[in-house]
Amino acid sequence: MAKRESVQKKLQRIRPPRVQLTYDVEVGDGKEIKELPFVVGVLGDFSAASEVEKTKLKDKKFINVDLDNIDEVMESLAPRANFQVENTLTEDGGKMSVDLTFKSMADFTPEQVVQQVDPLQKLVAARERLSDLRNKISNNERLEDLLDEVLHNTDQIRKLSVEAENE
Repeated sequence: MAKRESVQKKLQRIRPPRVQLTYDVEVGDGKEIKELPFVVGVLGDFSAASEVEKTKLKDKKFINVDLDNIDEVMESLAPRANFQVENTLTEDGGKMSVDLTFKSMADFTPEQVVQQVDPLQKLVAARERLSDLRNKISNNERLEDLLDEVLHNTDQIRKLSVEAENE
């Protein structure tokens, strides 16, 4: 039967630890260096305002978190942040409610945060439409001339404005 490799030896081979604790042991006339594993256990409620049912403290178990499983751990905890921020998107100001749920590390990117805040999502969608329009205009001279004509003809702008209000 083959001898199983210890977890510490396997980890050292795969991903060397940043912290290595050693101590000297006197065995007979010689000294032997022993290495201690560096294990940290953190106890806390990291789900914040999550809607996932919370377990009692006595029922909690340690979860091994590493680069390979952090998204799975976050999905199981579903950490949530619910808070009020200054509304700088409208002239009347005031406060705006923001409710963010994180199910993976990718959810912390600005693009994903914007998808969870409705007013910001609408602004990004409008920006994308304007960018598409700009790209179409730059590739289409006829459309560019037509838009120039509409913008320089104030009567045409008023007429379009009235039509838009009536719809």
